[in-house]
Amino acid sequence: MPKRILQGTVTSNANEQTITVLVERRFTHPVLKKTVRRSKKYRAHDEKNAFNVGDTVRIIECAPKSKTKRWEVLEA
Repeated sequence: MPKRILQGTVTSNANEQTITVLVERRFTHPVLKKTVRRSKKYRAHDEKNAFNVGDTVRIIECAPKSKTKRWEVLEA
């Protein structure tokens, strides 16, 4: 099964080798037919601490690295 790839913005890099990525998705509401924005935060593994707040990154699913980390940074 292919691994999911998401794109989002880094909102925090306070932890060592970990970044928090805000991923926003847009969809049409089934009843109102209006475009709705929903967002979710993911914690991703950043091996080299290369990314800062505000950077746009792509993350990919991986095996669990810790209690909360299930994603790793693919590229900027």
